[in-house]
Amino acid sequence: MDWSRYWRSSDRPLEAMHAHFERHVYHRHSHETYSFGVTEDGYQAFRCRGGAHTSAAGMVIAFNPDDPHDGHAADELGFTYRIVHIGPELVSGVLADIADRPAGLPLFGSPVVADPVLARNLRGLHAALLGGASALRRDELLTATVGAMVHRAATRRVRAASVPGAVERARRRLQDAYLDDIGADELAAAAGCSRFALYRGFRRVYGMAPSDYQRQLRLRAARRLLARGDAIGDVAAATGFADQSHLTRWFVRCYGMTPGGYRGACTN
Repeated sequence: MDWSRYWRSSDRPLEAMHAHFERHVYHRHSHETYSFGVTEDGYQAFRCRGGAHTSAAGMVIAFNPDDPHDGHAADELGFTYRIVHIGPELVSGVLADIADRPAGLPLFGSPVVADPVLARNLRGLHAALLGGASALRRDELLTATVGAMVHRAATRRVRAASVPGAVERARRRLQDAYLDDIGADELAAAAGCSRFALYRGFRRVYGMAPSDYQRQLRLRAARRLLARGDAIGDVAAATGFADQSHLTRWFVRCYGMTPGGYRGACTN
């Protein structure tokens, strides 16, 4: 039987989910955050960065911001996992505190890491977030966990500026006006390249077509509105979905819970 619990900070880009899935299949999606998870039981299979991966009990999952991935149970018994979503600005701030100087953003080369120390740190942080630990204790565990993740699993300490100019221009056009009904010709003109070159380059960098990325931007906007308690129908209308059912279908596919469940977890 599938179930999930969600927690969201009221003042920082920090969220956590504890879930068990047997039948749910994640649609290919991405997050604007770093996502660090630990599989507690079973086997979680997913595709990320062009490869197939399986996370077994005790293994750590590390997704960079905008890493496209899907996910499903590898067998009929399902899997249980804990995952923490941490905004890049929060990661950068934690690393700057550790180093006592400005720090760049880390890059995690492998989406699955077998490291019992990191697994233990993540479980401790996650339990503190969902268990109502004090703010001081949460901050201590967050600093320790981010520092350990970077020290033990990051392949590069600073993300390289490797996004082609045309793709970046297209991404900015989508981000600045994600509600617009943008045609392929218009987006290619904004990028300054052909439709084919943009489609190919965008998929290479972000792992999905521009239209799929636009839907991700709309879903992220929906999460922000739901987190402040807006009505689901109003959120659907404000973020470019046809209706509440349309938003709900995509929200469940990408996040493993309904918009109402997410709103309740954020506002209770």
